[in-house]
Amino acid sequence: MTYLALATDYDGTLATDGQVDDRTLAALQQWRDSGRKLILITGRQLDDLLKIATCLNLFDWVVAENGAILYQPATKLEKPLAERPSAEFIQQLNDRIHKASQAKNQSTSQEFAHIQSDYPVVGVGRVIVATWEPYSVQALALIQEMKLDLQVILNKGAVMILPKGIDKEAGLIAAANELGISLDAIVGVGDAENDLVFLDVCGYSVAVANALPAVKEQVDLVTKNTRGAGVTELLNSIINSD
Repeated sequence: MTYLALATDYDGTLATDGQVDDRTLAALQQWRDSGRKLILITGRQLDDLLKIATCLNLFDWVVAENGAILYQPATKLEKPLAERPSAEFIQQLNDRIHKASQAKNQSTSQEFAHIQSDYPVVGVGRVIVATWEPYSVQALALIQEMKLDLQVILNKGAVMILPKGIDKEAGLIAAANELGISLDAIVGVGDAENDLVFLDVCGYSVAVANALPAVKEQVDLVTKNTRGAGVTELLNSIINSD
């Protein structure tokens, strides 16, 4: 099988602490020079990604906000794939989380207070509404009470709230359609639970060595190396087999 595109997660897969090292960048460039395509798939909000990622110009399409936004770096075109949850939902969620955090801080732990000081309670992107564990309980309860067509997706402590049907699989399908490439011709690589849905539909699925055990169990290959070095290992293997 000839693979025409790579679809890769960002944090924990391509990047370490938000940055992509020079060897990995060189491997991505070599992949492009071979005539293949690159798709970045991330749970990050688009504005955050634009600030932190210096390699976006290498990618044909970026799938941001866990499948909710398509972004084409070459033209700066944005294509939302869904609508953001209502302002009423966001406000009520914020209120509930503030109350829960205040109660928790009054009764317990320094660990929880550390989380509070480091992260915003509710983040709002183009489409995604995001918070952190342990607030999935408040999010799910509010979704049920308001009878909303929303879902909660977890990712290593992150809590992502999106319209049902929006995830990394949906985003990858949209990007593949833009490129005119079948899913069977795509190699996918990731590390976390929210990557499983897009890895499952790729022609070949890969986990980097630092991936969660549940991810490693469901892919075709686990790299010997972690993060960007694992992606570089994968790309070199495919290019050298041409």
